[in-house]
Amino acid sequence: MEYATLNNGVKMPMAGIGTFLLTPDEAEASCVSALQNGYRLIDTANAYCNEKAVGRAMKKSGLLREEIFLETKLWPTFYTDADAVDKTLARLDTDYIDLLLIHEPYDTSLDMYRALCEAYRAGTVRAVGISNFNEREYRAFCRSCGIIPAVNQVEAHVYYPREPLRRALVENGTVMQAWSPFTEGKRRIFEEPVLREIGAQHGKTAAQIALRFLVQRGIGVIPKTMHRERMQENLSVFDFELSDEEMERIGTLADGKSLFGWDED
Repeated sequence: MEYATLNNGVKMPMAGIGTFLLTPDEAEASCVSALQNGYRLIDTANAYCNEKAVGRAMKKSGLLREEIFLETKLWPTFYTDADAVDKTLARLDTDYIDLLLIHEPYDTSLDMYRALCEAYRAGTVRAVGISNFNEREYRAFCRSCGIIPAVNQVEAHVYYPREPLRRALVENGTVMQAWSPFTEGKRRIFEEPVLREIGAQHGKTAAQIALRFLVQRGIGVIPKTMHRERMQENLSVFDFELSDEEMERIGTLADGKSLFGWDED
């Protein structure tokens, strides 16, 4: 496993398991399997309605809490509750959250972020960040937020690697994390000829090349899967490196367009 050192010194695994669109039962089973197969980062959110399941999975895994990097995201309707962070902790059945993010750039983002920062100062959150902020939104946010976000979790994949945003994040000490490294099925990424050809040179799959491309650019990845074999495959991207030429070839796949309707950088 490779790790990113966040801007407050906290170390975050570069790969983890995502839980978007998983039912509570699916999320619990997926996270237990992932943790038992070497994963140490779990991503969830208030809006996914599976935080309780993630909490159960952490307990069932048999791992110590400090061995797991837990991240979740705060939704605006949850923020209106003065005890939003405490209730998030209760749903996850944990004393602290490793990374707490604002889910989207809402009108109330700064007020929400202040609540996150209060939890950070109180020690119930180890790092704070944002999600789905484009370059313009991120730069504007940094001018007023106080604590620079440790992470910005966004759509990112070989077709939309977000290079302008990535540079802005690096400039300010924020790590990019990709919630859609496989495009959520919107592109036939596993059949992409460039990825398959490069994969054949390394004894890897197109999926592993797609993940390695992001990781090698300093972008964390949180692919979702229910299958043990795919979990192991997705985690096996830290035993090889892509050459500069291979990185450039993969870079030609980018078309600069969001697949999910987000504002482009």
